[in-house]
Formats: sequence, C-alpha cells, structure tokens
Amino acid sequence: MKTGMNLLLWTDHVTEAQDGVIDELKAIGFDSVEVPVFNTDDLAGYERLGKRLAAVGLKATAVTVSTPEANPISPDPAIRAAAVVRLNRVLECCQAFGCEVLCGPIHSALGHFSGAAPTDAEFQAAVEVIRQVADTAAQRNILLAVEYLNRFENYFLTTAADTFRFVKAVNHPSCRMMYDSFHAHIEEKNQAKAIASCVSMVVHVHVSENDRGIPGTGQVDWEGYFGALRSAGYAGFYTIEAFGRALPALAAATRVWRDLFPDSMELCRQGLAFIKAHAS
Repeated sequence: MKTGMNLLLWTDHVTEAQDGVIDELKAIGFDSVEVPVFNTDDLAGYERLGKRLAAVGLKATAVTVSTPEANPISPDPAIRAAAVVRLNRVLECCQAFGCEVLCGPIHSALGHFSGAAPTDAEFQAAVEVIRQVADTAAQRNILLAVEYLNRFENYFLTTAADTFRFVKAVNHPSCRMMYDSFHAHIEEKNQAKAIASCVSMVVHVHVSENDRGIPGTGQVDWEGYFGALRSAGYAGFYTIEAFGRALPALAAATRVWRDLFPDSMELCRQGLAFIKAHAS
C-alpha cells in the first residue's frame, strides 16, 4: 500500500514555503505528495522541489486541469493544439520533480459548459489530443490518470463508465484513469460496482470525503470503496484530497465556504490512519 497527500490543501503552486509541510507529511508517515502543476513557468522551482523530495524520501504524483484557452474538446483546432502544448509543458514540469502519475481532468476545460451533453465530435477530439500527450508521457516515464468530475464541475466525463470508454478509445499504454471517491459519491449508484467496472484501467485513486473534509467522517461508502479496491488487488497510491480555506482563491475555486476540519495536519493524521485501517 502506498499513501499520498495532495498539497492543494495548502497551495496551488509549491515553493520553498511548503518545505515545512513536506517535512511534516514525511514525519506523519506518507509515502508521497501530490503536486499541483498549474503554473508551468517555474521549471527551476520544480527541479528544486524534486531535489527536496528526494532528500526527505518522498515520491511524487501530480495534478493539473485543462483550461478554456487550451481545451482538448474545443471545436477550434488551434485551441486543441494549444492543449497539447500546455499538457506537454505540464509533463516537462512533472518530470523535473520525479512525478510518477499525472492525474486530473485533463480531458476538457474545468468549469466550462456548452449547455448540452457531450458530443461524438468532442469525444474524438479529446481522444486525439490525449493520445498525443500520452506519447510525451511515455517519453518522460509518467502515467496519465484521466479523472472524471461530477456534473457540476464539468460535462464531458462524469462517470467511471464514461472514463473507461474514453481511456479505451485513447488506446495508449501511458494513458489510464483514476477514481475519486468524492465525485463518485455524487455520480455513481454504487461505489463497489463502479470500481469493479473500471478497475482494470485505474492506476490512481483519491481518498476524498463527501464534504472534502477528513476521510471517514462523512457519507462516502468507504466499505464499498476500499473493499472493491482490495478485491481487485489495486497497488497504486491512495492519495488524500481535501480542501480548506487557507487560500481564498483556492477556497473559492473548490467552493469551500466553511471550515471542514480544525487543523490541516490533524486531517492528515486521521486520514492516513483511516487509509491504513481500511486499505489493507
């Protein structure tokens, strides 16, 4: 079992300011950190981070999103080409800090809606974009883990079935999918059945409570979630994703309007203990 903590709880761009957080996460017992890669202009900073993680003995995964200006499902070929360029740059940054898995809703622009259901043309456009990006991921020894989101954050991929079909269509060994308990809690009828339907393609999971607070304190069907992953022999990272109000802009983006836990490190301690008690 491998565990991780998403650094979006503290920042949307990791710098020296988070060195103390990284040290604490190592001391608590995590195996990895998940690094947000939204800023692609700080390659030197990511290289410094890689050295820091190696020094403390932590592995790394990463998370990013796609934007309206670089949207893989845009009808505009120039915007789709920009998506390839941007995601390739994200992968360059990821390689700089030793990233193993890049996850996130890379398939379409976060929070951008057409007002209609996804189309076959959009599906094919995204397949072609992500296939090109997967070629780069292979060269950089990074796995893509495509993440579906709930219907309130995107409209393109919103279920395990959607995402499994998408990854199968991309048909590239460096493109797989992830499973997030928070989004699944909203969109799936049954956590265990949803996982069983797609687990052959799952290389990364998020452990995220229904309110984005401390895992194990809310309404997610954790027995179904962990039971299905155990039964399938899942061997990837169990990474906690939680959000707080430390950064106003990030709190607004994640719709966190109230305090969900008393202390970020206590969330990490309880969350890690919860994973260890249920994942093995």
